[in-house]
Amino acid sequence: MGAVALLYFRNLLGSKAVSVAVTPNGYADAVYDNKFVMPEERTMSFADFVDIIEKKTHSPGVFYIQKQCSNLTEEFPELMGDVEDHIPWMSEALGKRPDAVNFWLGESAAITSLHKDHYENLYCVISGEKHFILHPPSDRPFIPYEMYQPATYKVNEDGTFEVIDGEPSDKVPWIPVDPLEPDLSLYPAYGETRPLHVTVKAGEMLYLPSLWFHHVRQSHGCIAVNYWYDMEYDIKYHYFQLLDSLTKAAGNS
Repeated sequence: MGAVALLYFRNLLGSKAVSVAVTPNGYADAVYDNKFVMPEERTMSFADFVDIIEKKTHSPGVFYIQKQCSNLTEEFPELMGDVEDHIPWMSEALGKRPDAVNFWLGESAAITSLHKDHYENLYCVISGEKHFILHPPSDRPFIPYEMYQPATYKVNEDGTFEVIDGEPSDKVPWIPVDPLEPDLSLYPAYGETRPLHVTVKAGEMLYLPSLWFHHVRQSHGCIAVNYWYDMEYDIKYHYFQLLDSLTKAAGNS
């Protein structure tokens, strides 16, 4: 289905300008060289982006449509006729509509680093596969956070990448552990976790509860849509806040 879907997208969107995240290594919004580095946000035609996905052209870096501000409804309204604008049973269960509906398409090297969200997340794979590494909120004592200088990748004219520092006063708390290759000499407590490994295939949906830690990989050209429903700031949230505070008080960052 992937090639058919890309052809459909190309015909439908063609020269439309879209926002694409570009990184040298596939890691956007991740720790690199002791900084929290965000991708270069590049505007390009959808057709040019698909040429890169289909390897018809080469451009330095790893390309990923991953803008998480309800980009499906805001940037790709042409696709809304092909998917639901909400998941009816979830909307009924939660008594609300999603805050955001996001569209994801990118290369296999594009990786989402380990993090958590304050959303109930329904992740739907349309084509290809997504590979999740999951930790429940109860793993928080074993998952380190550190404060990092923010920075952004910039691609130079010769195709090399440089890291542009942001304001040092705006430090970002982030998880330095890569679950694919955890450095247990630096973060031995992470070895106490028992992560879940889940593969979501085309036509399948994953319910990812709020505050669950997740790391995501994908097959090349994977197409996905996810629905973010705002979490309830109820007793479960306060339990997590207590656990987080106790973890910090114990010096586990």
